Amino acid sequence: MRTERNLTRLDRVFARLDREPERPAHIDVPKMSRHRVVLFTATLAFYLAIVWAVVITSWLVRLDWQVMFFRPYQQWAAIHWFVDYYVVLGQRGPTAVMVAAWLGWRSWRQHTIRPLLTLGASLLLLNITVGAAKLGMGRLGPHYATVIGSNEMGLGGDIFPSGHTANAVVTWGILAYLASTPRARRWLSAASAVTSLGVGMSTVYLGTHWLSDVLLGWAAGLLILLALPWCEPFIARAETWILDLRDRWRSRRGVPAPAPVPVPVVLKPRPAPVEQTAPEREPVTSARAPRSPIHLAPGPHTARSERTPVTPAGSRRPQHPERPARGTAAQTARPLTGG
Repeated sequence: MRTERNLTRLDRVFARLDREPERPAHIDVPKMSRHRVVLFTATLAFYLAIVWAVVITSWLVRLDWQVMFFRPYQQWAAIHWFVDYYVVLGQRGPTAVMVAAWLGWRSWRQHTIRPLLTLGASLLLLNITVGAAKLGMGRLGPHYATVIGSNEMGLGGDIFPSGHTANAVVTWGILAYLASTPRARRWLSAASAVTSLGVGMSTVYLGTHWLSDVLLGWAAGLLILLALPWCEPFIARAETWILDLRDRWRSRRGVPAPAPVPVPVVLKPRPAPVEQTAPEREPVTSARAPRSPIHLAPGPHTARSERTPVTPAGSRRPQHPERPARGTAAQTARPLTGG
């Protein structure tokens, strides 16, 4: 008897990974709406205002020096160990690995590589924009300041805007951007805002950034998140190109294409029964056709004396085969007595 081999858990995992990627129909791609354009414009204006306030050495620079002389890491030394660990949530390497692992699991579950491509596009924009601003303005940090009260611009530094803060905004905000439901998007947006706020304040506490660096880092990260819908067409083209490249590679190696994924059937709940009065029961008619009356064919009637004697089934009287039947010739041959 031939039996099929039971699939192990590892076999099921590889079978699922080999399924054809497809874009989920219920997940919407964010678009550049009018509300988003207004937010992008306001954030860009805030970004330029911070840069101008630092360039002209305004009250914001004086506030930076006051916070630096306050030395928060000495005022609240008891939480120094916690801040040292918390600031890691803004470092590029650890956060990118954690978020990429989560988005990779989502890509495997949804059979699309869009989450990973969106993360890659956001990190690319972050490196280009923030990196160019850092090198272009060349501001020194609080630990390397040379002249008290100056803006320390153009001296070869690389801390304006804050990379930790911008990275925290983009890395954790991408989870809210890729959320599949409005409720999840609201909760993840609030969580990413609190996380990035804490990371920015941690750098000010440790004395590695000015307060204006953190403000500009928040604006830089938010600009990238708000501009991501403009990158969606390029992300879709990149996904199509990667899948076509995979198909060509499979055809060259002679690997058969996986079977198409069956569309799951959505079961709808059965409606509640409506109370109705029971209808009157109709008489049940038999499906069998009515029998025609039986007419016995006419024939000669047999006299009782001519019938074969039959002993009842329950009779104890033995049969007498030698006894002649009544009304036969033997009975008529009996001698007559008497005169």
